[in-house]
Amino acid sequence: MPDKKLFLLDAMALIYRAHFAFSKNPRINSKGLNTGAPLGFTNSLIEIIKKEKPTHIGVAFDTKAPTFRHIEYKEYKAQRQEQPEDITTAIPIIKDIVKGFQIPVLEKDGFEADDIIGTLAKRASKEGFEVYMMTPDKDYGQLVEEHIYLYKPAFMGNGVEILGVEEVLAKWKVERIEQVIDCLGLQGDSVDNIPGIPGIGPKTATKLLAEYGTVENLVANTDKLKGKQKERVIEFGEQGILSKKLATIDINVPVDFDEEALKYSGFNEPELKNIFEDLEFRTLSKRLFGESTPATAKQRTKTQGQQTSLFDTAPVAEESEEEVQAEKKTLENTKHSYHLIDTKDKVDSLIHFLSLQEEFCFDTETTSIQAYEAKLVGMSFSYYASEGYYVPVNDDNVAEVLEAFKPVFANEKIAKIGQNIKYDLTVLHSYGVEVKGDLFDTMLAHYLLEPDSRHNMDVLAENYLNYIPLSIETLIGKKGKKQGNMQDVDPVKVAEYASEDADVTWQLKAVFAPKLAKLNQEKLFREIEMPLVNVLAQIEENGVKVDIDSLKKYSNELEEEVKAIEQKIFKEAGEEFNIGSPKQLGVILFEKLKLIEKPKKTKSGQYATGEEILITLAKEHQIVQDILDFRQLQKLKSTYVDALPALISEKDGLIHTSYNQAVAATGRLSSTNPNLQNIPIRTERGREIRKAFVARDENYVIMAADYSQVELRIMASFSRDEHMIEAFKEKKDIHAATAARINKVPLEEVSPEMRRKAKTANFGIIYGISAFGLSQRLNIPRKEAGELIDTYFQEFPSVKEYMDWVINFAREQEYVETIMGRRRYLRDINSRNFTQRGFAERNAINAPIQGSAADVIKKAMIDIHQWMQKEKLRSKMIMQVHDELVFDVHKDELEIMQSQVKKLMENAVKLGVPLEVEVGVGNNWLEAH
Repeated sequence: MPDKKLFLLDAMALIYRAHFAFSKNPRINSKGLNTGAPLGFTNSLIEIIKKEKPTHIGVAFDTKAPTFRHIEYKEYKAQRQEQPEDITTAIPIIKDIVKGFQIPVLEKDGFEADDIIGTLAKRASKEGFEVYMMTPDKDYGQLVEEHIYLYKPAFMGNGVEILGVEEVLAKWKVERIEQVIDCLGLQGDSVDNIPGIPGIGPKTATKLLAEYGTVENLVANTDKLKGKQKERVIEFGEQGILSKKLATIDINVPVDFDEEALKYSGFNEPELKNIFEDLEFRTLSKRLFGESTPATAKQRTKTQGQQTSLFDTAPVAEESEEEVQAEKKTLENTKHSYHLIDTKDKVDSLIHFLSLQEEFCFDTETTSIQAYEAKLVGMSFSYYASEGYYVPVNDDNVAEVLEAFKPVFANEKIAKIGQNIKYDLTVLHSYGVEVKGDLFDTMLAHYLLEPDSRHNMDVLAENYLNYIPLSIETLIGKKGKKQGNMQDVDPVKVAEYASEDADVTWQLKAVFAPKLAKLNQEKLFREIEMPLVNVLAQIEENGVKVDIDSLKKYSNELEEEVKAIEQKIFKEAGEEFNIGSPKQLGVILFEKLKLIEKPKKTKSGQYATGEEILITLAKEHQIVQDILDFRQLQKLKSTYVDALPALISEKDGLIHTSYNQAVAATGRLSSTNPNLQNIPIRTERGREIRKAFVARDENYVIMAADYSQVELRIMASFSRDEHMIEAFKEKKDIHAATAARINKVPLEEVSPEMRRKAKTANFGIIYGISAFGLSQRLNIPRKEAGELIDTYFQEFPSVKEYMDWVINFAREQEYVETIMGRRRYLRDINSRNFTQRGFAERNAINAPIQGSAADVIKKAMIDIHQWMQKEKLRSKMIMQVHDELVFDVHKDELEIMQSQVKKLMENAVKLGVPLEVEVGVGNNWLEAH
């Protein structure tokens, strides 16, 4: 190692890199501070100190003062977006961290960090130092010489790059280091808005420099150039010379080279401890100061005098919340104790130890992602961190193995932990195994903690445990036709993968459980989300019957309609073309028919023919309306009418949709295979699909129970607006009542058009609609829409007061809550960016309303499910769609189902206005609705 080794860090480049590395999964501490940039920067700093062991180190920052480049060229960096607020907040924190490491902060008004680094690097090399300029910025290549190196940090899977003279010359394909600046002068730099010479890219720049040596020499020899290149160099030559000047790093900045100040002598432990504690960098503290952090999970109660682990291995200390470390943990570099349980003795022993636990984690390995159709391949278990057990099964022993596990699964005193546990419950239930006791789903826990984030196990493991789990593709291959099946994989290999899943989930529970309590989400988790898991599992298993014959008949009808509309469109266009091709459609509408003078285009240069564009033209041009109808009928046919029969289970002839609890950030449920939430209801053709959803046999009828205007009732309750409350209590038509107040006419004089506008305003207000948005929906001038909103707020002042209050609450807390405490985090609510702030403000108004509606129907579903189980009814809950519950009701139970379901739904939650439920009955869903 050199006697004197100096590292000079480009702070801003490293800060930006760290910030954007965490942009998809921000690190937010309990104070609401985004700590991603400080965390990433500090990790890089520690890594350099530990691995490279510099004798001297300094960190250079830019200042806000303009530099000579801004004075020389006003457009310098002018196109850059405003610095993200999280970076602005992070910079002083990072400076404090640098000072805590007792490293000098290097900055000077009028100069950028690269100028300071360039000046100090050149001086240090003359004083016998080996100098490393740490930055991802390639422009620093111009400074490299015999004792000065460009040190590019590892990023996105690429390792550290150390570039000396040879490497820089090879990278830039030039003969001399100083030609790096000439390259930048010719090709420009879009990041810094350095213009260069138009038409000259990297390849052309190196070719020209090989012949002419410098930008100045090139400009002086334009007579030797030809064609367009000659024209451009003549026209933009001076710009190229200016660009070279702008790209040149100043190595004569008036700063002192203080060797003693740059000497690294270790960090100030008390100071850094305080900073890390404030930022909640617990793992970094442990890593840097060698202190262990208390485990977040409650330790298991051990039975005195008994062995507690199946293989008597020492328990591994459970981790606290992990911050990002330089090296990700994996199965290969992490100590673990995973075991294949493939004999009866081992199975009996595992069951014995599981029965001693207060809680354990389990997971199933199957042949399909469709739980109802899946075949069990094995089960994995964990009840200590870094310890796991895998029990394989096959057709010969599955019944025997599951029979042995039934008592421990049915033990109500033992809590069960899982990731997307509804899937596992469904799989086991299809084999006759009941899972009882408290449930803890790590996916749902994280959904409540961070509703807008991703919740799959791999992402959670990396973000919270700094661990990258084994990919299933290592066992069965990549997705596609050639992908294998888990039942064909050697159980020894599956044991590692499956045990890891259970182990990781066990560890995630230890992280999430205290967070739920800390953020007041535990009650919502325990009383709504977890009980709902069993309800949804039951609904999915119940299934729903569809009439295949009626769907086939309807498909033929739609096919004829599609063909008829297609011919009509061809006639209107004057030629045949592919209506499904945006490119061909754009040419017909905007070149041949010239429907508008200046049509919009997409980024690829094609005409924009999206639905929002066509809707604005539909009233003026019949062909456009026909195209919209054509698209609607095609989608109806392909997405639902033809697709539904393919989803029918071979096991029982029913469709078993899959409900998703952790998708919509508002708390609403969604469903897949099929997506019931998107089955059309507004159009006559769409409603026909509901006819195909029928009772399961002649002993049953379909019953639909639908909340009436639940979101408006919640708004009335939240705002306490006396006029809205009065209308609901007196069972008036709320939209007509609203229209009467806005238009200042008696209720009986409200016209259908008045009511339509009032209805749009009512629902628009809930979504924080703007005058522009309302004008688009109602197809009225923006001014008229603005006046309508103003009048609305004059007549319903409490609604406006509530909206102002909830936005102010969001600004203070950076979240809003539903009636049951469900949070929606709005971290852009105080943004200086108008668009981001406006979006957050609309969510601040809407999220408590939509989320509370989700809370209401979830509570109702739980209450109804528990009542039906208690009464041992033959009727079944079969669907949840928006604010509606659908049942297969046994005819003998129709009267009690009608009265009790209505009662339970209307009393699920107490509001300031009564909840109202409409109940309908029929032989199919359309009749019942």
